[in-house]
Amino acid sequence: MTDFLTRFSCLLDIGTAANAARAFDIYTALIAENAREDPPAEPFLLSLSPEYGPARLWLRDVGSADQQLAITFVTRCADAFGLTGRWGFQWASIASDPVVDGFSGGAHVLDLSTGQTLEWISTGRWLADRLPDGGAR
Repeated sequence: MTDFLTRFSCLLDIGTAANAARAFDIYTALIAENAREDPPAEPFLLSLSPEYGPARLWLRDVGSADQQLAITFVTRCADAFGLTGRWGFQWASIASDPVVDGFSGGAHVLDLSTGQTLEWISTGRWLADRLPDGGAR
């Protein structure tokens, strides 16, 4: 049986080490809220890593994760800490076995001050829109 995974790894600069501690509370609340969904979205991991500094959070999948859950976390942090500017990340969607249309990816850019999506792209959709038959099957 083929499994489909979403992989990503990105950083979020939240300004201060004090904000980092509060961000973990936001994360804990979001993951608890997500656990009540039926079915819950695949969670992501959150940590601090010395190599990135005390105010840069590392968000990453645990083998697969829901990128929308990460976006929700980032928008909640942006609101809580008054973050501004743009933030973005990219992901890969992969099949555990080679299957037709089993590989894609995408990227997402947010305006942190408004929480609004500025742009996003899905490579699977991009390709389908550019092929005469809607896909390379």
